[in-house]
Amino acid sequence: MKKKRKLILCLVVALLLCLAFSTTAFAAGDVAGAIESTWSDASGQIKTVVNRVVFPAIDLILAVFFFAKLGLSYFDYRKSGQFEWAAPAILFACLVFTLTAPTYIWSVLGM
Repeated sequence: MKKKRKLILCLVVALLLCLAFSTTAFAAGDVAGAIESTWSDASGQIKTVVNRVVFPAIDLILAVFFFAKLGLSYFDYRKSGQFEWAAPAILFACLVFTLTAPTYIWSVLGM
């Protein structure tokens, strides 16, 4: 009984300490308006970086993978006599998608 009492007392003290030292933070002013104005200012820069850096990097990686897989598929064809088209076709489709994405992706996202 004494252990239960000590445990309950410790929990009550811990709860009171948590309540005493926790404070609620309130934002002063229009936070949503500040975020929207920051986004509209930065969206042009984000578009530029994505169009000039991100998409070309993805295109380069996919092109390297596509040509490497195409070469490996050719060597497998020479060994087995059967050309496997699935992996090169998927990589080619992804490459075409990312090459053409900058022309339509921003209208899809509504920017």
